[in-house]
Amino acid sequence: MKKFEVPEFYKSRIISSLKSLRKDLDPKKKDFSPTILDFGPVEFLIARHFGFCYGVENAIEISYKAVSENPDRKVYLLSEMIHNPSVNSDLIDRGIQFIMDTKGKQLIPWDNIVKGDVVIIPAFGTTIEIEDLLIEKGIETKTYNTTCPFVERVWKMSNKLGANDYTIVIHGKGNHEETRATFSHASQDGPAVIVKDLKEAKVLAKFIRQELPEADFFELFKGKYSKDFQPYKDLQKIGVINQTTMLATETKEIAAYLKEEVELAFGAGKESFADTRDSLCYATNDNQNATYGLLREEADLAIVVGGYNSSNTTHLVELCEEKLPTYFVNGHDNLVGKDKISHFLYKKKKVVQTEQYLPKKEKLRVVLTSGASCPDAEVDNVLMKIVSFFEGTKTVEEVLANVEERRKTAKL
Repeated sequence: MKKFEVPEFYKSRIISSLKSLRKDLDPKKKDFSPTILDFGPVEFLIARHFGFCYGVENAIEISYKAVSENPDRKVYLLSEMIHNPSVNSDLIDRGIQFIMDTKGKQLIPWDNIVKGDVVIIPAFGTTIEIEDLLIEKGIETKTYNTTCPFVERVWKMSNKLGANDYTIVIHGKGNHEETRATFSHASQDGPAVIVKDLKEAKVLAKFIRQELPEADFFELFKGKYSKDFQPYKDLQKIGVINQTTMLATETKEIAAYLKEEVELAFGAGKESFADTRDSLCYATNDNQNATYGLLREEADLAIVVGGYNSSNTTHLVELCEEKLPTYFVNGHDNLVGKDKISHFLYKKKKVVQTEQYLPKKEKLRVVLTSGASCPDAEVDNVLMKIVSFFEGTKTVEEVLANVEERRKTAKL
């Protein structure tokens, strides 16, 4: 796989060493058990896979290149390049301006963007409408297009579904940049509709079975269906694709449910359902599988590091919460002290403070992972901040030497 030029300050001393060791030991990624870092009074269970993925590293490399190659031109990003506050903040400090926020709200008027300006397309991709607008303005859209290749793969699936007269059902969050982009592309291929979860899929099934009047569809799925959508007609033959950062288990559940519904209504022999399998990216799958591997171990709590608007990070939090007290943090500054942590409640969309979050035990076990857009350096910072709360801890050199010794006997 291609190696990217990522700024050194995003790399880490501890996590990068662990990833290198695990890659040497398990190049085919078959072992999803965690790595254990034993600092004495506190022990960390580090996920097998997490942090910057191919698409994120590609986007970072291209974005920093856009800045360095265009010192005398205005450089814009359509919206956040990735969902990580420290990365986006650093890009802003280097002079990049965001045209929109993550919800699509305009921050800089389109009239301010003129020929000769540089516009970076983020890793999530963008809509056909925005790309056409940029081209009309004379903006070159290919050199600094950081769209993740796994997102583009979903668009190709969508195109294939449309070419075979299937309606495209997108499992995703309707206000997410990637889903908005995928919906735009899918709508060019054929009829398209977005479902957020299994609950919405079950509502959609009522129109497959024609149990609800068509008029209700346009209210229930307002803003989430393509132009000229005809519910009774268009839902007779469907295929499911997804936002690449959704929960794999949920996408599979939705696809299986809709397959059963459409085949019961219109017959399996009529090819009513297209087998697209899931369209998650490899990193999302790896990170989620690694989280399941973490949760097979006993621990006292979990800390997940990443941007609060990061979909893939939120799903890791969701998985950890099923077993452990889980704290979703942006970075090490959220750990106010040994007895207080500032963390994000994604269901309530708010940051709260919790006291006494670290159980008072002779030996504490902490699960630690991060989203695909989180720098390894920030995971290092979180880890070392927790270590600093304890006395009599082993040094990093001692801990890594112990990991290396276990690596030699293949017992990480």
